[in-house]
Amino acid sequence: MSKVVVASGKRKTAIARAYIKKGKGRVRINNVPLEIYQPDIARWKIMEPLVMAKKYWKSVDIDVNVHGGGVMGQAYAVRTAIAKSLVEFTGDEELKNLYLQFDRSLLVSDPRRKEPKKPLGRGARKKRQKSYR
Repeated sequence: MSKVVVASGKRKTAIARAYIKKGKGRVRINNVPLEIYQPDIARWKIMEPLVMAKKYWKSVDIDVNVHGGGVMGQAYAVRTAIAKSLVEFTGDEELKNLYLQFDRSLLVSDPRRKEPKKPLGRGARKKRQKSYR
């Protein structure tokens, strides 16, 4: 039985779960191979932790399930999940430091959330105009 590591990443309301095991370098997001994942900008963001860990990338298979949020929120959640799982699977302290120097959000999920809407307003901060002054 080969070792399987599960790691999760979050961004806004998107949640990604990455399963990593020994393999041939296949990466799938919701059963879609990374090579044909659309849009391109989201694919490039997801590729960042893999390109930085190129000595491990070709020897592992990564399956990611992601739901919730929008396209880029999902992409950021996926890259966090992939980076966390690679660090945990390899146990490489050097890789962890490389990720932290490049972008801390690769290993730490972004805690920011949408601010709730307030009464008498159209959104979190915007208010209806008054015309009687």
